[in-house]
Amino acid sequence: MLGALPVVAAFCSRLRIRELVDAACPVRDVAGLTHGQAIEVLVANRLTSPAPLVHVQEWARAWAVGEAFGVDPELLNDDRIGRALDAIAPHLDHLVGSVGLAAIEAFGIETSRMHWDMTSISLHGDYAQAEEGFARPRYGHPKDRRPDLKQIQAGIAVTGDGAIPVFARAFDGGAGEVSQVVGTMKQLQRLASARRLLMIGDSKLISYGNLAAMDAERVSFIAPASKTYVPAGDLAGLALDQATAVDYTAQRDAGKAADQRSSWHVLEAEEAMTLAGPLKSDPVVSARRVFVHSSARAQAAANARTLKLSRAREDLERLGRGLGSRHYPDAGKVTDRVAVIAKQRRVAAYLRTTIGTDADTGKPTLTWEFDQTAIDAEAATDGWYALLTNLDPEQADAVQALLLYKKQEAVERRYAAFKGPLAVTTLYLKNNRRIAALITVICLALLIFCLVERQVRQALATHGQSKVNGLYAGRPAIPTGNLIFRALATMRIIPGSGTAPPIILQPTPAQINLLDLLGVDPRDLR
Repeated sequence: MLGALPVVAAFCSRLRIRELVDAACPVRDVAGLTHGQAIEVLVANRLTSPAPLVHVQEWARAWAVGEAFGVDPELLNDDRIGRALDAIAPHLDHLVGSVGLAAIEAFGIETSRMHWDMTSISLHGDYAQAEEGFARPRYGHPKDRRPDLKQIQAGIAVTGDGAIPVFARAFDGGAGEVSQVVGTMKQLQRLASARRLLMIGDSKLISYGNLAAMDAERVSFIAPASKTYVPAGDLAGLALDQATAVDYTAQRDAGKAADQRSSWHVLEAEEAMTLAGPLKSDPVVSARRVFVHSSARAQAAANARTLKLSRAREDLERLGRGLGSRHYPDAGKVTDRVAVIAKQRRVAAYLRTTIGTDADTGKPTLTWEFDQTAIDAEAATDGWYALLTNLDPEQADAVQALLLYKKQEAVERRYAAFKGPLAVTTLYLKNNRRIAALITVICLALLIFCLVERQVRQALATHGQSKVNGLYAGRPAIPTGNLIFRALATMRIIPGSGTAPPIILQPTPAQINLLDLLGVDPRDLR
């Protein structure tokens, strides 16, 4: 199998991965394999046939790793792979930064706008003896809802230009996302091409310390505010008829008729929000508030409330029928059960109950109702949330601020590739040192995955096109990293023997087209 190996090798060369790794982690001259070669092969493995690391050598034997990378597959045993990961582990920040800069320079990526987010990766194993200096596996709040497993966290920042992940880092499994923002901001400043960086993230971007640091460094930001900073009362009084409609179509609505699509409105707050620091000497920071209304969000909130009220009503009626039974013999047991229902069904804000004891029978009594005033007050906030930004209105008005924030889906899309085509769902490695190194390797693979997608799309655009013929089920399709690598996966090569060179079997028209768009000649083997 040759697959996309020539493409991966060409992009590794443009990013100088082997050169940068070998400069940071040199080996003896007698070594048959450098750390840079091993890391390049691991990147190729992630992109062409992601599988547990114990199968790398078998994969290399079946694939043209020798022809594409000049590496003998027999050298890629488990021990050698582990030693390569150990070697790069102390240099991960340097390697990520250097490769990120190489990508920016080689591919002309615009970096004035960055989108930042973090995700969790579940780990199989105890990892009781974590090595200091590297991200530590801990229990946390996993995105895959596996609280029984320890996790490690990964953060990536993608550019507004092509959603390219030029920065990535592993974090402790229990690290708070809010506390990682300032360090990430400083790393992104080193990569940014503009004097003033725009950083876009989720609500974890917002805290007094983060906003003060961004103001001090002249970094712009856009992020949604949690109810800690913009309480529900500020949203309840907003009027939709006073808001401005936004010409925006969500990706999920792209195929729907215009009258079935979600609608968006924005309303600029008259006054900026101010935040004071914990100390009197701390400077006060301010931010504009852009109130946003989403019809889809409003409908989802109304549906969720109807459902939880219905379920709470069923639970309460069942409780009423069981009053005085062995399960609920007294008022104390009834009180406890009501508290459980209120918490599980999340109706405590509007559940009103009276619990007592019948004087004649001695049985507990219960009357209850849902406070309609409280329900109406919550319903008034349905669909509304607030964006905070320190951009001047001249730089981005309320509509533009929302449209910029909506591009945050780019980083979510890259995490989908991180955990999908690159097969990063759960990990099991010898120690946390190797976990941190492998996450970096996977992020390098993700970088190439995204650069390949961007390169094909840009090349198509120069010809006034947006689709590649025969890319999806024989039909034209907009190129994605996943479709491109799938289309190239069936390329094959006959290995050379003696003086006879290797022979690449005839690629399909779609493969030839993709290779031309990428500027890669598969005959240029190492």
